Amino acid sequence: MIKKLNRNECKIKYNFKIFSFNFVKIIKYKTGKMLKLIITLKIVLIFNILLNSQSSEPVDPKSTEDWSSAPRLINGLKSANDVPSDAVILLNKDKMNWLKKDGSASEWDFDNGILTVKPGAGDIISKYAFEDCHLHLEWRSPILIKGEGQGRGNSGIFLQSRYEIQILDCFNNETYYNGQAASVYKQHPPLFNACSKTGEWNTYDIIYKAPVFDMVGNKIASARATVIHNGIVVQNNTEIFGTTEYIGYPKNIFHGGAPLILQDHGDLVSFRNIWVRRL
Repeated sequence: MIKKLNRNECKIKYNFKIFSFNFVKIIKYKTGKMLKLIITLKIVLIFNILLNSQSSEPVDPKSTEDWSSAPRLINGLKSANDVPSDAVILLNKDKMNWLKKDGSASEWDFDNGILTVKPGAGDIISKYAFEDCHLHLEWRSPILIKGEGQGRGNSGIFLQSRYEIQILDCFNNETYYNGQAASVYKQHPPLFNACSKTGEWNTYDIIYKAPVFDMVGNKIASARATVIHNGIVVQNNTEIFGTTEYIGYPKNIFHGGAPLILQDHGDLVSFRNIWVRRL
């Protein structure tokens, strides 16, 4: 038996159909409108990207000129014996700014501007601490050939008291390659062997970038060094992985500026004309 709807029920059903129809129509309209909006936005975005890529290239040469900070004036070097006007002198004929590690006076032999290792007296440190720097030093192996490999004219310069650039008589003297003169000790051999003859002076110019640590002591950038040995680039912006250990792997413990160290390895290695420019 089919139930007949009263007038109110018919009205409700009719209104529901009208509502459903309009609702669907609205949804379709809104969806279509939204799609059109999204497409329009994408077109505008692409247009802006194209416009910016074309307009980002400057047309005025002055827009790429830097006038923010003038380079500091420094007296240039007129000869190999000159010293930059802003250099910190660590060793010359008049100054010997090196101490024992405990802060007492160095026992190494100092005569007429030449500083020579006194075997057994221990390493010495610079009176001043450094970070990024240009280090210049000259060194000479003993004239009398004694020993071989690492036992001939051995010393070292330690940057920030931790990172050794090897000093060794490598003229006709074979040793492991990452222990040669101008190596980053036990990490990187030099690109070339540029050693002077035994008993003659060698020159190092070291451009050093200190490592960077974050606020909690994690290393976020390694130290780097460029070494010029007797005018020859033998380390080219070389990454220093960490401390240069004789045994074991490099360590990376937080530190700041620190003195340079000259190593007493038991050989009569001599030094002269040491200066540093802070960078």
